[in-house]
Amino acid sequence: MYIDSHCHINFPELAARMPEILAKMAENRVTHALCVSVDLPDFPQVLALAEQYPHIYASVGVHPDYEDTPEPTVDQLVELANHPKIIAIGETGLDYYRLEGDLEWQRERFRTHIRASRITRKPLIIHTRAASEDTIRIMREEGAGTDKGGVAGVMHCFTESLEVAEAALEMGFYISFSGIVTFKSAKDLQAVARAVPMERILIETDSPYLAPVPHRGRMNEPGFVCHVAEYLATLKDVPLSQVAEQTTNNFFNLFKAVR
Repeated sequence: MYIDSHCHINFPELAARMPEILAKMAENRVTHALCVSVDLPDFPQVLALAEQYPHIYASVGVHPDYEDTPEPTVDQLVELANHPKIIAIGETGLDYYRLEGDLEWQRERFRTHIRASRITRKPLIIHTRAASEDTIRIMREEGAGTDKGGVAGVMHCFTESLEVAEAALEMGFYISFSGIVTFKSAKDLQAVARAVPMERILIETDSPYLAPVPHRGRMNEPGFVCHVAEYLATLKDVPLSQVAEQTTNNFFNLFKAVR
């Protein structure tokens, strides 16, 4: 069985097809999915899905790309996370690719999420793009890792260097691979995936984005996460059953979710 550790099935293009989405998950033996929050106004939709479906979990957080949205406070995140189906804080982090100018507000928002994670003891879901140096620095400064009393979390949709992966691993974080790892152009990322130990790998879709081969170019959905697992099994030259079992165990070990 497989778990999609990061998806956005509350987004309208997927929410409108929910029966089909859930059926495709079952068909492909995707037993659980984590629906990830990107802002506070839409958080009630994320939580509602987790409350409605036993095999869907949720997070609470504000994505670094969302500039014109209510800014979360530590107290808000802690209060909203006080629900058994909320198993993570995020997604949070830094993104210098899409936005320019003074991005200190992104860094402060990131710190807010890390502080909420330390209080709630719920893992972080970290997004980083074109900002890895500052991301790792702030993670260290705020004690996000288990080495500094935090609860760590996952570097989601990982596309950074092996050095960044190693820094995150040293802090107790997991590395999550999306459909990007299946792309022919992703040679550097594939080398990283070979190097990361299986006991620290998660798989995800980040749907509705980044559909893996053989569905590249289509709308992504949680049922397609099996293709990420299949590719990793080939890449690492291990049985597919090992990837399925290990990534499932890794998910529950990290998020402490009730099966």
